[in-house]
Amino acid sequence: MRLPSSVLVSVSLFTAETTAALYLSTTYSSAGDQIWQCFTLLFTLVPSVLVQLTLIFLHRDLSRDRPLVLLLHILQLGPIISADACCSTRCLDAFCIYGSSGKVEEPYVTITRKKQMPRSGQAEEVEQELGQAEGKLVTHRAAFARTSVIQAFLGSAPQLTLQLYICTLQGGVSIGRGTLMVISLLSIVYGALRCNILAIKIRYDDYEVSVGPTAYLCVFLWRGFEIATRVTVLVLFSAALRVWVLPVVALGFLLFFLHPWAVFWSSRSPFPENIEKTLTRVGTTIVLCLLTFLYAGINVFCWSAVQLKLDDPDLIDKTQGWRRVAAYYSLRFAENAALTWLWNVHRGELAGRVDAPVLELLLLLGYALAVFFMLLFYQCCHPCRRLFSPSPAQSLGQCRGSLRPPALDHPSPRTPHGTPGPEQPQLDKDMQDQAPSATNGDVSQSLC
Repeated sequence: MRLPSSVLVSVSLFTAETTAALYLSTTYSSAGDQIWQCFTLLFTLVPSVLVQLTLIFLHRDLSRDRPLVLLLHILQLGPIISADACCSTRCLDAFCIYGSSGKVEEPYVTITRKKQMPRSGQAEEVEQELGQAEGKLVTHRAAFARTSVIQAFLGSAPQLTLQLYICTLQGGVSIGRGTLMVISLLSIVYGALRCNILAIKIRYDDYEVSVGPTAYLCVFLWRGFEIATRVTVLVLFSAALRVWVLPVVALGFLLFFLHPWAVFWSSRSPFPENIEKTLTRVGTTIVLCLLTFLYAGINVFCWSAVQLKLDDPDLIDKTQGWRRVAAYYSLRFAENAALTWLWNVHRGELAGRVDAPVLELLLLLGYALAVFFMLLFYQCCHPCRRLFSPSPAQSLGQCRGSLRPPALDHPSPRTPHGTPGPEQPQLDKDMQDQAPSATNGDVSQSLC
């Protein structure tokens, strides 16, 4: 049984960020900055409410009819108070389960089969026993993984952008604001890391996956550079062109929000019905809209590591889309370069504070480092890199090659009378054989 360290990290980040935001809001109130106080509280309470709803409906905190638990969720204490033991914290409950493992004999166990990573030859299946205690820990980890992603991209990311924008306008960083910014950045990086772990577990569900410390460090550096440069670019652009920042961000958000729905409607698949047995069609629609809302919020700041596929039972595309990765980072790099150039042209009051060309170069270099650590992770540190066929470097090379203009086709040889040559009938036959395969898509099997 593994140590539930992810539960401790999630609770620590949630508590620390909420405490720092409440303290900073009191300083804004004392200084008479009512607008900054309202936005700081807004980016603290809204994700907290969404976290409570996630724990209520997905983690089933109210399944045992406990009125005290409902009251604690209303008081925004749901992630701290346990549903199984109201006098202890969730984190303490998880560590108590971990400490008592092996001391009490499990009355019922579940047998699971997982494949080990192939070293030489085929992968071997290994049977494992999953007891009730370990099942509870799995439930705790899943719940806190969801809440960490929600807190990171619907709360910490807007909060970090707001506080950095205030620092840019005021020309200084206070202790309280700097503390909140550091905690928010750590929360976003951790939420992005959870997205990477989720993508690995979904795509390689049949395998026993173990992520090493080197992989965690590589993902931390990748996500840290990516998110820090993205937030800085948005803040600089908003400080120079305040009128245009909202349309630019809203356009990107809407594109990512509508893309999964457009793909779903174009596939002509039936409406998903079996996402959750207790949900009606209206409830399923609301859940899918909230999921795509979170997906769009993630992609505004960084690569989500997963691609939503609403016509799939797991709602996730399990294929490794290297073309999507290459397209995302290429377009995002071009967008960051364009926004920093516009800031350099219209920076106004910031002209004498910073060296604009140096800062612009550092931001582009920071995003290039993020791409480098991403490639390093997939090429050398990914726990399932032995299953990649082809390798990430070869796949990205193929993506680069596909951008070249196609070669001109030579006309088929013809007889003097204009009739097709001997090769033409065989070519027509091959095209006829391949034509039906383009329409044999898996449409009827995509029910959710």
